[in-house]
Amino acid sequence: MAKILVIDDEPSITKLVSAYLKPEGYEVFTASDGNAGLKAARAFKPDLIILDIMLPGMDGIELLSRLRRESDVYVIMLTAKTEETDKIVGLTIGADDYVTKPFSPRELVARVKAALRRIETGAGLGGERSVLSFKHVRIDVGARKVSVDEKPVELTTIEFDLLKALAENHGRVLTREQLLEKVWGGEYFGEIRVVDVHLGHVRQKLGREDLIATVRGVGYRFEDEPL
Repeated sequence: MAKILVIDDEPSITKLVSAYLKPEGYEVFTASDGNAGLKAARAFKPDLIILDIMLPGMDGIELLSRLRRESDVYVIMLTAKTEETDKIVGLTIGADDYVTKPFSPRELVARVKAALRRIETGAGLGGERSVLSFKHVRIDVGARKVSVDEKPVELTTIEFDLLKALAENHGRVLTREQLLEKVWGGEYFGEIRVVDVHLGHVRQKLGREDLIATVRGVGYRFEDEPL
């Protein structure tokens, strides 16, 4: 049973989200402010967090920033339509996805299901020992481990899946739409810029800007030399 933490200061939102998630078989825990949310995340150890940006006390951006220092739990942020800057800041800090308020509960459940399927699939690949080997980068698909010049690199679930998708298509340009389909799945309804933000994180962590090329107006290409 997957565990989901919902952090929102509006009781109507937490009740609505819980009412849609619990019948799907998920264990749901809620918190109504940032400090309580951070404590709950540490104690409850959820598989996924639904996090509102506007929270009393510690806001969602600060909470996410602190959380990312100790966890790579999948985070879906809730934002208002007017909070465009907060969306980008949230993604930059480490949110995996976001949903704009007012939202369809069914859409949110679809996002949650898709995210948990990806997490479960990734966790279940332990038996696979396929390895993608390049001059600088080594990707152990089964263990979900990455190294650059023999130094380990820690990636989140989304970051790993993006790098894997590009590496599997070495030399080919993948559009943002293709990457969304491969990594977020066909159920994704959000902003296409999530691809740019997360690939920015991947580049930073790899420590080499030349490994992933941006093809302006088209998409991205993995350029390390295969062995």
